[in-house]
Amino acid sequence: MSLLRSIASGLRSLFRKEQVSEELDEELNAFLEMAAEEKMKQGMSRKEALRAVHLERGRLEVTKEVVRSAGWESFVETLWQDLLYAARILRKSPGFTAGAVLTLALGIGANTAIFSVVQGVVLAPLPYREPDRLVMVWLNNHNLKSITDLSYADFMDWQRRARSFEKMAAYAWRGFDLSSPGTPEHLEGREISAKFFATLGVELAQGREFSAEEDRNGGAPVVIISNSLWRDRFGRSPTALGKSIVLDGVEATIVGVLSPGFRFGADDADIYRPIGQRKLVEQNDRTVHNVVCVARLKPGVSMGQAQAEMNTVQEAIDRLHPDTEEGLGAKLTLVKEQLVGDVRGTLLLLLGAVGVVLLIACANVANLLLVRTAARTREFSIRSALGAGRGRIVWQLVTESVLLSLLGGALGLMAAKWGLNAALATVAASLPRSENVRVNVSVLLFALGVSIVVGILFGLAPALKSSRVDLQTALKEGARGSTTGNHRAQSSLVVIQMALTLVLLAGAGLLFRTIQQLWKANLGFDSHNIITFQVGLSSSATRNGVGVRTAFQQLIERIRQIPGVQSADLSTLVPMSHQVNSLPFWVDSHRPASVAEAPRTLGFITGPGFQRVMGISLIRGRFISEKDTINSPLVAVIDTELARTYFPGTDPIGHTISFAQVGGYRIVGVVGHVQHWELGFSSPFTDAQSYVSIYQIMDRWMTTIDTWTWVVVRTPLDASTVLPEIRKAVYGAGSDQPVYNVHTMQQIVSESMSPQRFPMILLETFAGLAMLLASIGIYGVISYLVSQRVHEIGIRMALGADRRHVFRMVLGQGLALAFAGLTIGVVAALILTRLLSSFSLLLYGVGASDPLTFITVSVMLILVAVLACYMPARRAMRVDPIVALRYE
Repeated sequence: MSLLRSIASGLRSLFRKEQVSEELDEELNAFLEMAAEEKMKQGMSRKEALRAVHLERGRLEVTKEVVRSAGWESFVETLWQDLLYAARILRKSPGFTAGAVLTLALGIGANTAIFSVVQGVVLAPLPYREPDRLVMVWLNNHNLKSITDLSYADFMDWQRRARSFEKMAAYAWRGFDLSSPGTPEHLEGREISAKFFATLGVELAQGREFSAEEDRNGGAPVVIISNSLWRDRFGRSPTALGKSIVLDGVEATIVGVLSPGFRFGADDADIYRPIGQRKLVEQNDRTVHNVVCVARLKPGVSMGQAQAEMNTVQEAIDRLHPDTEEGLGAKLTLVKEQLVGDVRGTLLLLLGAVGVVLLIACANVANLLLVRTAARTREFSIRSALGAGRGRIVWQLVTESVLLSLLGGALGLMAAKWGLNAALATVAASLPRSENVRVNVSVLLFALGVSIVVGILFGLAPALKSSRVDLQTALKEGARGSTTGNHRAQSSLVVIQMALTLVLLAGAGLLFRTIQQLWKANLGFDSHNIITFQVGLSSSATRNGVGVRTAFQQLIERIRQIPGVQSADLSTLVPMSHQVNSLPFWVDSHRPASVAEAPRTLGFITGPGFQRVMGISLIRGRFISEKDTINSPLVAVIDTELARTYFPGTDPIGHTISFAQVGGYRIVGVVGHVQHWELGFSSPFTDAQSYVSIYQIMDRWMTTIDTWTWVVVRTPLDASTVLPEIRKAVYGAGSDQPVYNVHTMQQIVSESMSPQRFPMILLETFAGLAMLLASIGIYGVISYLVSQRVHEIGIRMALGADRRHVFRMVLGQGLALAFAGLTIGVVAALILTRLLSSFSLLLYGVGASDPLTFITVSVMLILVAVLACYMPARRAMRVDPIVALRYE
């Protein structure tokens, strides 16, 4: 029979059951009549012939069942009947059903929520055409053993020489001040090369990309805008194309609109401008590394082949520009790996942790099923006596457990969707690709698969155990059967629960201790009472270096006059805000053969009051002063790390520190080291730090730093109180000057802890769920054991045992299970918590085997076990011996 005919026949048997049964009766009766006629030809009477045929062929109903069971529809019908029976059984025990479903909902819901994050961030393909061919190309500094951005000149050389790529594009972050149309506003944007979106394989919603003629110095001022900006400023009007907007005082024509939801990287951008139109000083200087390169491999070209070619290309560039490129190589990485970053390992760690919660939930439900199936021993015995095989009983019990699991999975899916929305609202900023996290078809299939597997997992062992029954013993009136095996299995499950719970608690405890250590750590500055923000200077002030310098001076003076402001000044960098200004340098006359081989310093370009505003300690000499201007000798201040590394045993004051393309600065002071990145993070680009005056920056560079300069204000007033006055001071100097990126320093420090806070919150949540489930598990087991030992307890009390002895006996039994679980859990936790230390930045100031953490979580679990055992122990000590001796 063909597959289609088999399916059609099966569906007909399922949905036209009576008609098919009648046809089968007619067919079988006709077959019996034919067989009887053959007998009658041999001389038998009709009655004898029919009797002989029935003896040979068996009963008609049996034959019908054999025929029906041959098709696939028989399995579906049997499964449906088993599900209906299982539903009736579960409906008769609403308390058991509700407890099991809620327990499973917690475990499956938590797993589904985390899988949603893993699927959206790690597993889902990038929303670009053939994303596996997209790579990012970096400069590889062999001297510093690190990859970096590249210069615009490097990108142009790569684009001309490389042949392994179908397309190659560049981008750089850039902020823009939009003054028209509408209210002035600062917008995040990107400078991009022509064919940037074609390289990604992205279609614009309207318009076009930049042409090669526009992507050059002197090209027509054009922009591409985001879909959200098109909606907010132009009401999605198709006539927006060709209209002009004013950015940084310059009119630019809109030539394209992006598709809704387009995103590349962690941050959104509203404005895209040709990178080739940036100032010549930024285009030609090979020491200014602020461009990122993205490329699409040609079909058939592997990463290894492209890497080999880029090594050759960069070697040729090194030879052409030995003073700036010597010692630099090229490094390729997949775009997806770069976008996901270190969060992949953290998410997989959390997926494993939430899997532990599910195992604990399974152990709890398995315990409930062991108790329930023990009470149904007589039922299984009767079914066995009536002919049901062991496999049939096991199948029915597994069907019940799978139905329970599916109900728990459905409830857990709803909880996961709600919890996911709440979690994303708090951690989306620190989670790459968070816009892809949602409950989709893949997540639904995962929840369904987990529900079925879990149902089989926790239902199979109790089913196999319950199917082994002694008919003679079980069928005796009032027989309760042996429960010793059940006790042993239940106790083992409780021990496993306690061990797994301790592992989760230990991990959460270590991360909690890490957060404590981070708050206590010396940052090198005082983060209290500081407000930071940026200002988009008026376009009339940013046309030349003198205008920018004057505008900044006037702005700071106006802010300092605000009542409640203790001090205020400027800086191109704010500590712990993930900004970098990495400058190659050398001391005195020790210039390296190539700038690429020079060490790096994190260069703060600040006003003279920055050290006082931030509370940075002055170790030696002086900080930058108001007298250090464009007309005075260049001076610099270095931190203790740079002094220790490059001036060992020598006073650095009076020595010279030189920066590429800038010149030499006389060192006039040494200040304390400032923590610029997350605590525990070390980088050759930020370990050594230096400070120069913003008022000594050359004019050609002054017009490039205005968009990434911050104002820092120290005030005891609340930010909401002083900000209106700050805005008045800013707008008073120019109504087209937006104030943006407003943060307190405490907020910045807090956000820098997100690599530890995100997994800590989730691990603490999972550990709390695990502890709740473990306490329910130990309570259930001890309660059941007490109910099974009522007769024994009655005898003990009749023979003279007092109530306190019974209380201690029951409590000791529960604590014995808890201590066994703790012993196993501590060993497992000592091994598994070392995984935390292998993940970058997860642990700081605390070891993977921190004694305080392990002692604390162990005591917590013991207290939970005592509380869980208390009620059953109290119930046991109140047993009436007379009633107990009659207990059956």
